[in-house]
Amino acid sequence: MLLQALVAVRDLSRLHDIAAVLIRHGFGDLVARMGLNHALERAGQVLHHRPTPEYAHLPAPMRVRQALEELGPTFVKLGQVLATRVDLFEPEWITEFGKLQDNAPPVPYAEISQQLQEDLGAAPESLFAAFDPAPLAAASIAQVHRARLEDGSEVIVKVRRPGIRPVIEADLRWMMRLAELAESESPELRSFRPKEVVRQFSLSLRRELDFAIECRNAEHIALNFANYSGQSDVIPDAPIIVIPRVYWQWTGERVCVQEYIDGIPGRRLDAVDQAGLDRKTLARRGARAVLKMIVEDGFFHADPHPGNVFYLPDNRIAFIDFGMVGRLTEERREQLIRLLLGLVQHEPKRVLDVLLDWTGDGAQDETGLTLEIETFLDQYHGVALKQLRIGAMLSDMVAILRQHQLMLPSDMAILVKAFISLEGMGRELDPDFDIAGEAMPMLEHALRARYAPATLAKRGWRAIMEALTLISGLPHDLSRLLRAARRGRLEIHIEIAHLKHVGNQLDGAVNRLSVGLIVAALIIGSSIVMTVPDTLKIFGLPFFGLAGIICASIGGLWLLLSIWRSNRADRE
Repeated sequence: MLLQALVAVRDLSRLHDIAAVLIRHGFGDLVARMGLNHALERAGQVLHHRPTPEYAHLPAPMRVRQALEELGPTFVKLGQVLATRVDLFEPEWITEFGKLQDNAPPVPYAEISQQLQEDLGAAPESLFAAFDPAPLAAASIAQVHRARLEDGSEVIVKVRRPGIRPVIEADLRWMMRLAELAESESPELRSFRPKEVVRQFSLSLRRELDFAIECRNAEHIALNFANYSGQSDVIPDAPIIVIPRVYWQWTGERVCVQEYIDGIPGRRLDAVDQAGLDRKTLARRGARAVLKMIVEDGFFHADPHPGNVFYLPDNRIAFIDFGMVGRLTEERREQLIRLLLGLVQHEPKRVLDVLLDWTGDGAQDETGLTLEIETFLDQYHGVALKQLRIGAMLSDMVAILRQHQLMLPSDMAILVKAFISLEGMGRELDPDFDIAGEAMPMLEHALRARYAPATLAKRGWRAIMEALTLISGLPHDLSRLLRAARRGRLEIHIEIAHLKHVGNQLDGAVNRLSVGLIVAALIIGSSIVMTVPDTLKIFGLPFFGLAGIICASIGGLWLLLSIWRSNRADRE
C-alpha cells in the first residue's frame, strides 16, 4: 500500500509538509507508527523537524487543531466536518474543532480577474454597474466581492480561488492514504473510522467546490419556504425566512452571483439590541425554521452557526451559505421523530430501538446499553418540558454510544450537531429559550400526519404498486433462472463464516495428518534401506536411506512448526 502511495511523486512534497507539521506539534510517534518517515526516506526526503517546545504542554485536542490550521484549507475543512462528529469525539475535541475558522488572506484581484472574465463571459466592470475589486470576505476556498446590477440590485460575487482544486485533490489523496495507514497500523485510531470519515468528507468537499450545487441547494430550500408563515395562518407581506436569490446567468462551478443580504450578522447581538429587534421572537422563528427544514422537508442547512445567519428588520431571518446541507429520507425522519419524542416523553425502549436502527445493531452489550439508556432517561423523569435541554440530552446520548463504540450514520451525526448548534444559538438570543416546547408540537403533528388515513392510503397504494411490479416481473425472472439451470450456469453461493472456519481447520488437520504419514513411511523405508548391503553410499551411509532420513526430518520440522502456529493462532 505504501509503495503504491509513493508512485504519486507529485504529491511527495505535500506528504513531507504533512509529516513535518505533525512532528512539530508533538505527533512524531504517530508519524513513525504510520511509517511516513521511512516512506519519505525511501523517496529521498529526510525529515529534520523536531517537536516544538511551545506545543509540549498543550493538550492533544488543541495541538491537533493548531496542526490542522497550519496544514491549510483542506485540513481546516476536515476539522470543521469533524466538529459535527459528536459520536466519535469527546466534547473537548468538538470544542477545539469548532474554533477552526474558515478564513484566509484574500487573493489579489489581478490574480482572479482573468478567471472571472472566463466564467462571466466578460470583464466584471462591463457586466455590473459597479464592482468592488476589494473582497468583502475571504475564505479558504473562495472570496466574495460586492457588486451592483444595472437595475440597482445589490449582489455578491463569490469566486473560487484560482488553482485551489488541484491542491485540494492532492490533499484528499493523501488524507485517504493516511486514513488507510492509521486504520491498519494504529488500534487507538481505528475506533474513529478514519477511512469512512475521509470518504464522507471528500464527497462533501467536492460538492462544496461546485458553486452551482450550492445555489441549487439554496433554491431548493427557498422553494420549501415559499408562502411560509411560521406556524401562523397569516402570511406576512415580507417573508419571515429569507434565502438569497440566485442569478443563474452568471453562476457556474467557479463563480456564483447572489442577492446581497443587508442585515445584522448573527454574532452581533449588541447590534440586534440597538436595532430594536426582539430576541425572543428571533430565537423562536429561527428554531421553527430549522425544525421545519429537518422534520417536514428532510432537506436542511447543516451548519446553522451565527456566521451563516443574518437578522433583518421586523424580526426576519436570512440564511446564507448552503455548501453543506443535510438530507433525510422519510424513514430517517420518522426515526428522528420517534427518538426525540422518546427523549422528551421518557420512553427508553423507543430511544433504544431507534439507536440500534441507526448503528446497525452493532452493540456488543445490548443489555448494558439498554440499562444505560434507562438510567440516562431516569434523571430527566418529572422535569418540566421547558426545563429540558434537548442539545444536552443528545450530547449525553451520543456519549453513551461512544462508550459502546457505536457510530452514527453520517447524516445523523450532522443532524445531531445541527440540533446542538440550533439550541446554542437560541439560548444566546434568549436565555429562557425552550427548544423542547418549540419542537414538541411540530413532532406530534408530523407523527399524526404520518398515520393520517390519506397518508396511510397513499403508502398502501405505493406498496401495492411495488408488489404488482414485482409480480409482473416474476415470469421473466423465473424464465432467466430456468434458462441458466438448463445451460448448467446456475450457481448457489452459501457462505457461513463459522463453517468456513471449521472447514479450514479440518483442511489443515488433514494436511498435517498426511505429512505425518509420509514422514512415518520415509522413516520406516529409510531404516529398511539402511540395512541393504552393496548399495550406493555417501559418507559411508546408503545414499537413498540418508536422503529419506533428511526428507523425513524436514517434514517432521514442518509438522512441528505447523502445530505450533495453529496453537498460537487459537490462543490469540
